[in-house]
Amino acid sequence: KNPRSVSAARPTKKPEPNMSRPELTGHASLFYNAKEARKYDSSSRMIGVQREITERAIELLRLPDDKPSFVLDVGCGSGLSGKVLEEKGHVWVGCDVSRDMLEVANERIEHKREAAQGGGGGDGSSDDDDDSDNDMATGGKGQAVASTGDLMHHDMGTGLPFRPATFDACISISALQWLCYSNAKGQIPKKRLTRFFSSLYQVLRRGARAVLQFYPETAEQAILISECAATVGFAGGIVVDYPNSTKAKKHYLVLSFDRSYKAPKGLTDGSLLAQSTKKASGVRVDGEERGSKKQRPPKKGKGGTKTKEWILHKKDTQRKKGKDVKRDTKYTGRKRPTRF
Repeated sequence: KNPRSVSAARPTKKPEPNMSRPELTGHASLFYNAKEARKYDSSSRMIGVQREITERAIELLRLPDDKPSFVLDVGCGSGLSGKVLEEKGHVWVGCDVSRDMLEVANERIEHKREAAQGGGGGDGSSDDDDDSDNDMATGGKGQAVASTGDLMHHDMGTGLPFRPATFDACISISALQWLCYSNAKGQIPKKRLTRFFSSLYQVLRRGARAVLQFYPETAEQAILISECAATVGFAGGIVVDYPNSTKAKKHYLVLSFDRSYKAPKGLTDGSLLAQSTKKASGVRVDGEERGSKKQRPPKKGKGGTKTKEWILHKKDTQRKKGKDVKRDTKYTGRKRPTRF
């Protein structure tokens, strides 16, 4: 047999999708099926992360403390972020493209509604599923309070179907990056992003703000998102928390109607994002200042010798990552004497 024909007949192995990026596996409604939705909502780690991100988003919104706000939750999922909004005293409407995730969220809302109608918690019993998360909000006399949330099945890439100037604020947790991928025929990321931001600009009341947390795969995606937001008239920028940490790093797109508004700085200095070659009209990417040159890390000496500058830079990098590093002294990077 001809060895070439044998090798040509061998089936090629398809590359496996990157499971760390669910956006690469297909449409969100297919990835977050019934099994994945239950798994997502029951994971203590995921619940903790979502709570932390939502509380940070609410902090960036700077909502008034003396009255409840009407908040839109885009990509609400199983309602973990909506539960935090309720605990802060706000009324919310959530939309998501996954029916299975909305089903889990609806169960939580109905459960609280039934508990409120039945008097709630009078017999001292508690729900095992959400006891640790304080899922049953209580009133002043220990009575259960009905959920202040509502749900809608909708794809945010097609625009938001609400009346103009409806909401006081908008949050989105871990959903915006899905619009950067084309998971169906005819889906163009830039058009879907522009359509979303254009509709968001309409449904928010003047003076409102939006905080959208997302996970960009590349710096170009972050720049694309900020440019699309600026095109429709938003001002603001991208806030990067913990930019030097691989796990704790979070990106928040903070938007406002005020043209003079500047997004606050992240929880730590610096930014992962590369500077854009184009200057957005209203939304900036928090990073290096325009015109400043990127400083290269010091190189090792001849033969791989670790110079003092290289050692100091290495220790400073480790400190930024939160690692325990010994303090610098006059002996740091000092040359040792030759052998006796």
